[in-house]
Amino acid sequence: MQLRRQHPVLLGLFILAGIFFLFAGGISLLVSSLTSRNGTAALFSSTNGIGVVELKGLITSPEETIAILTDFRRNDKIRAIVLRVDSPGGAVGAAQEIYAEVRRTNKVKPVIASMGSVAASGGYYAAIGAARIFASPGTITGSIGVIVKFANLKELFAKIGYKSDVVKSGALKDIGATNRPMSPAERALLQGVVDSIHSQFVLDVVEQRALPEKKVRELADGRIFSGQQALELGMIDELGNFTDAVLAAARLGGVPGNETPELIYPEHRTTLLDLIATKTPLKILDSILQTQPVLAYQWTGIQ
Repeated sequence: MQLRRQHPVLLGLFILAGIFFLFAGGISLLVSSLTSRNGTAALFSSTNGIGVVELKGLITSPEETIAILTDFRRNDKIRAIVLRVDSPGGAVGAAQEIYAEVRRTNKVKPVIASMGSVAASGGYYAAIGAARIFASPGTITGSIGVIVKFANLKELFAKIGYKSDVVKSGALKDIGATNRPMSPAERALLQGVVDSIHSQFVLDVVEQRALPEKKVRELADGRIFSGQQALELGMIDELGNFTDAVLAAARLGGVPGNETPELIYPEHRTTLLDLIATKTPLKILDSILQTQPVLAYQWTGIQ
């Protein structure tokens, strides 16, 4: 009663906000429970579905992609899967985990990789686990390599008067410290780690693409290729868009030729955060929080 008498406008705003959140939450639950991402009613899905797994942006964590692949692999309504890749790559461990899960899934039901604008480095790594790889002629791919970057803030620290004292158990324990230049021993150690991880990438390409190791090592200096070049080099299988990849997946999955395959996307639940935030600020926040150097299969032409 006190709030109503003294602040009627404020009370009204509280009531309107409450109605909005209840309405938005109800719609969100209804949509997420009845439909898949493409709006097709999940309850009425046929048994000739093609699952679509999207791998977009910087690869930082494999958990969500692995969970989707696992669900689609076990889903009897899905005959085959299209892995849609539009990524410059990302963290080494995450890319390797996704690649391994794509291979595992492809042994159960066909996986077709469809490259978008960019499928480079770790994005390409994930794709080679598929049965076939499609790309557009102008797709940017390749960039087989490893990179790790360390900031040298010695001069900046000197200007602001920042100093640090370090107590360590061994000479290499604080490798990559930002308050000093990298020593020759540290650089040699890191180069050895990078070379080892690079070889892992190369050997997986050799195995999955059935290419001579010598040829792959010549190509694996970090350079990028167009989709057309990648086809000529044997790095992909066919030129084609997303629809071409879906039709190939349907053929390999045994979908009858007279039926149009239904695309099945992962369930997407709309949250309040989705309603009030855009992806751009979230990506900016993520990049700010990502302060530690990371070994990456990443094409740095796109951040």
